[in-house]
Amino acid sequence: MALRATLKNKSILSGVAVMHMQNPPVNSLSLGFLTEFCIAVEKLEMDKSCRGLIITSSQPKVFSAGLDIMDMYGKNLEHYKAFWKAVQEMWLKLYTSNMVTIAAINGSSPAGGCLMSLTCDYRIMADNPRYSIGFNETQFSIGVPVWCKEAMTTIVGHRNTELTLQLGLLYNPSDALKIGLVDQLVPEDQVLATATQTMAKWLAIPDHARRIAKSMMRKPTIDKLMSIREADMQQYISFISKDSTQKMLGTYLEMLKKKKG
Repeated sequence: MALRATLKNKSILSGVAVMHMQNPPVNSLSLGFLTEFCIAVEKLEMDKSCRGLIITSSQPKVFSAGLDIMDMYGKNLEHYKAFWKAVQEMWLKLYTSNMVTIAAINGSSPAGGCLMSLTCDYRIMADNPRYSIGFNETQFSIGVPVWCKEAMTTIVGHRNTELTLQLGLLYNPSDALKIGLVDQLVPEDQVLATATQTMAKWLAIPDHARRIAKSMMRKPTIDKLMSIREADMQQYISFISKDSTQKMLGTYLEMLKKKKG
């Protein structure tokens, strides 16, 4: 199992699920993982007793390293389509969730990991200078989808988003807090406990009123993705299937193999 979720555990708040990502070694967002993740979120969403979701990692030093390159390299067009659809679905399910969602970021969270955390209502990160968060795609000749840009812009502003996406910037926790990419820094061993305490404050707000406010704030970004979802899919397939892109990914994978060796 790539996920370990607990609901209504006595050690946490009643009606709150804690989802521990465990897809070794770095919680890469593979097609299989994303599929399981979406199913798990959908089940929690259907459980009327579940009002909140805390997402964290069971892997040391990493929240999620982002999209799994193995699902982007050497596959057929149907696989690329299924993979990108799963990426879109993950983002939509979290971004539109009726639950209070908190990212308990207990390790590095580049690229897709940052994307996942941006969907949440609140982000708490371990105050460890060795960890980083952001979008470094352009360093690997990869761009981010427009809906990712839109979501980030609403959080950190146009200029910070532009700098991040153009330069492929990763921020240490302190700098991430300064631009608003995360909401709070705490000692590494207090990330989950702080997320639980924060969840209690959010759940003190009547669900109906909070959901209306959340929908109102996020609707423009959601509508944008829904209106371009198929075009976004075709753009991704066109890009990822190019010989130049495949060659670049192959080179990167070879470099990783040499590092492991």
